Amino acid sequence: MVMKIGLIGLGIMGKPMAKNLLKAGYTDLMVNDRNISNVDEVVAAGARYASQQEIGEMCNVVLTMLPNSPQVKEVMLAQGGVAEYMKPGSVFIDMSSINPVASKEIAAVLEEKGIEMLDAPVSGGEPKAVDGTLSFMVGGKRDVFEKYKVILSAMGSSVVRCGEVGAGNTTKLANQIIVACNIQALAEALTLAQKAGVDPQLVFEAIRGGLAGSTVMNAKAPMMIAGNDSPGFKVDLHIKDLNNALDCAHTVGALVPMTASVQEVLQWLHNHEGGQKDHSAIAQYYEQLTDIKIGR
Repeated sequence: MVMKIGLIGLGIMGKPMAKNLLKAGYTDLMVNDRNISNVDEVVAAGARYASQQEIGEMCNVVLTMLPNSPQVKEVMLAQGGVAEYMKPGSVFIDMSSINPVASKEIAAVLEEKGIEMLDAPVSGGEPKAVDGTLSFMVGGKRDVFEKYKVILSAMGSSVVRCGEVGAGNTTKLANQIIVACNIQALAEALTLAQKAGVDPQLVFEAIRGGLAGSTVMNAKAPMMIAGNDSPGFKVDLHIKDLNNALDCAHTVGALVPMTASVQEVLQWLHNHEGGQKDHSAIAQYYEQLTDIKIGR
C-alpha cells in the first residue's frame, strides 16, 4: 500500500518533523497549519498544502502534532473534523502530548468508523526534531504499530510500543515528570555551587560523567550557565504536560508530590512572564529567591 500522509500541526516540533518525512522519501506529503509562514516553509521543502477535509479524504495516514487534548479533539472529532472524511482502514497517528484518557476517547470514536489509531508522543525537543532523532513512545495494536513504525522511524531514532492506546501518552507523562524534576534539581545544585564559590561550569564538567550525569544535564546546564532561555521546550508546554500528569495521577490514584512541587515553580515562571521561555528557566526561579545568577 502506498502511504499517502497528511500532517496537521507545523509548530516548533511539527515543522522539522515534516521536513524529515520529506527527506526520508515521503514526498507525497500534505500539510496543514494555521500559521501560514510555517506552511510556506514546509511547502518550499517539497510538501503540498491541503485543507483538513482534503487530508481526511485523500490520505490513508493522518498525523497530528498539536498542543493539547482539546486541539486534537477539535481537529479530529468536531463537526467537519478530519475523522468525518477519513476512510475505513486508514490510520490516525497522534504525535501530540495529551492526556491518555483523551487518547482512549478519540480511539473509541474512530474505532466505530473503522479507523485505527496510535498515540505516539515524542521526547527530545526541537534539537532532536531537527536532527530526526526523537524518541517515540507508542500506544496501539501491535499489528498497527508494526505496519506504521517505519513512518515514525523517519523522524526518530527510537520507536517503542508501550502497550495499547493511551500507553504512549502515559509513558510521555512519566518522561515529563522525570525531565522537570531533573531540571529543578540541576538548577538548585548549580545555584548551590555558585553560592559556595565553586564555578558551575567546572561542577558540570566534573559530574556529567558520573551517576548524576544525564541527557537533561547535558542539554540544560550549558543553557543555565550562559543565561540562555531561548525555548527548545517552553515552560507553558511543560505546565500543560504536568497538568495532564496530575490529572491522570488523580484519576488512577497515583501519588506524585514531586510533580506537584515542580509544577508550582513552572507556574510561578508563567506568572512572571516566563511562559514562553525554555523550561531550563527554572534556574531563574532560584535566581529570584537568592539573587544568584548561575555562571555570571
